[in-house]
Amino acid sequence: MHEIGRRHRLLILAICCMSLLIVSLDNTVLNVALPSLRDELDASFAGMQWTIDAYTLVLASLLMLAGSTADRIGRRRVFQAGLVLFTLGSLLCSLAPSLELLVAFRMVQAVGGAMLNPVAMSIITNTFTDPRERARAIGVWGGVVGISMAAGPLVGGLLVDTVGWRSIFWVNLPVGLAALVLTWRYVPESRAPRPRRADPVGQLLVIVLLGSLTYAIIEADPAFAALSAGALAGLLLYEPRRREPLIDLRFFRSLPFSGATVIAVCAFAALAGFLFVNTLYLQDVLGHSALRAGLYMLPMAGLTLVAAPLSGRLVGSRGPRLPLLIAGTTMAASGLLFAAFEAETSQVLMFAGYVLFGLGFGMVNAPITNTAVSGMPRAQAGVAAAVASTSRQVGQTLGVAVIGAVLAAGVPSSAHSQGFAAASRPAWWIIAGCGVCVLAVGALTSGRRAQESAHRTAQRLACPGEEDTRALR
Repeated sequence: MHEIGRRHRLLILAICCMSLLIVSLDNTVLNVALPSLRDELDASFAGMQWTIDAYTLVLASLLMLAGSTADRIGRRRVFQAGLVLFTLGSLLCSLAPSLELLVAFRMVQAVGGAMLNPVAMSIITNTFTDPRERARAIGVWGGVVGISMAAGPLVGGLLVDTVGWRSIFWVNLPVGLAALVLTWRYVPESRAPRPRRADPVGQLLVIVLLGSLTYAIIEADPAFAALSAGALAGLLLYEPRRREPLIDLRFFRSLPFSGATVIAVCAFAALAGFLFVNTLYLQDVLGHSALRAGLYMLPMAGLTLVAAPLSGRLVGSRGPRLPLLIAGTTMAASGLLFAAFEAETSQVLMFAGYVLFGLGFGMVNAPITNTAVSGMPRAQAGVAAAVASTSRQVGQTLGVAVIGAVLAAGVPSSAHSQGFAAASRPAWWIIAGCGVCVLAVGALTSGRRAQESAHRTAQRLACPGEEDTRALR
C-alpha cells in the first residue's frame, strides 16, 4: 500500500474504531437489557446465556477465516461486507418475536462482526507502519472499548427504561451506515502479497470445537464435551500437515504470541463474567432500573477509557510488560474484593472493585493486540490479528458459559438476595483466578528470552523455504 499522509491515517483509524464501537457497544448494551429481555421473551437462565454466547461463539469461529479471506480478496471489500451484515443483523434483532429468532439474528450480526474487527486491525497494522505510532493507534483502538463500556450501560439503560430493550439494536444502524460510506470514500484497498488459501476442514473443526464446548458447559452435556475434545485433537493432528493451515501452529512457538492468546482468553472471560454477574445482581437482587445499573458500572467503564490509551503509550515506549503486570494485579484484586470480602455489600468496596477492574481491563487490551501483530511478517497481519481477536471472543464465550453455569447451579435453590450472593462467590473466585493468570503469564512471556523466541518465529514465518520443508514432514 502506498504511503499516505498523517491526517488520512488518522481518518482510517477513526473509521476502523467506528466498527469496533458498534461491535463492543452491542455486548455492553445487551448485558444491561438482559432482565427486560428475559421478562418479555420468557427466557430461561440458559436462554440469557445464549443471547450473548450465540454472538461471541459465531464471531470466534469465523474471525480467522475472515482475516485470511480479507488478506486474499481485499480488506476494504470484506470490511464493507461486514458492515452491511452487522447492520442488517441489528435491524433483524430489533424485530425478533421470540428468543429463538433473536438468537438466530444475533448469529447474523456475528457473521458481519467477524468481518470487522480482525480486518480493521489488519488495516490499522498496514496503515501505521512505524512501531511506536502503531502502538499508539492500537491504544486508541483499545480506548474505544472503554467508550463502549461507558456509553453501553448508560445508553442501554436509558433506552431500555424509556423505549424498551429492542431499541438497543437501533444504535448500530446509523453508526454502521456512516462507517460504510466513509470506508467506501477514504479507506484504500489492500491485500497480502502472498495470501493464504482456504482451509475448509480446519474451519469446520474450529466451529465444532467452540460450539460443542460452549454447549457442553451451558447445558452440562458430557457428550458434547467429548465431541469438543475430539475436534481439538483433530485440529492438532490435521493443521500441521497443511501447507497453508487456517491456524498456523508455528505462531505459538513465539512465547509473547502464545502469552497474548492466553491473556486474551483470561481477561475477556473475566470481563464477560464481571458484566453478567453485576447486571443480574444490580437489577434482580438490588432492584435497580437498567439506567441506574448502568450508572453503577460507570466507574469501571471510566477507568477503562482512561487506562487504554495510557497503556498504548506505555507499550510504545516501554513494551508490554508493565501494562500486563498492572492489569493482572488489579483484575485479581477486584475479583478478590468480591470473592473474599463481599464487596457487593458495601458501596465503598463495590466502587473500589469496579475501579480496579476498569483499570486492569483498560491496561490489558493494547499489549494483547500489539504483541500479537508486532514481530510477525506484515503479510500475516490479518491472520495474526484474527487469532488475537478470536482469543478475546473465546474468552467472552467461556466467561458467560462457565460463570452463568455456576450461577444457575446455585441461585434457584436459595433465597433471592443472600442466595445470589452465595452462588456468585465461586464466580468471583474464577474472575480473580483469571486476573492471576494474566499476571503470571504476562510476567513469563514479556522478558528477553520471550522476545528472542518471537524473533525466531518471525524469521521462520517469513521464509518460504521453511513452509516447503514443513509441508514435506
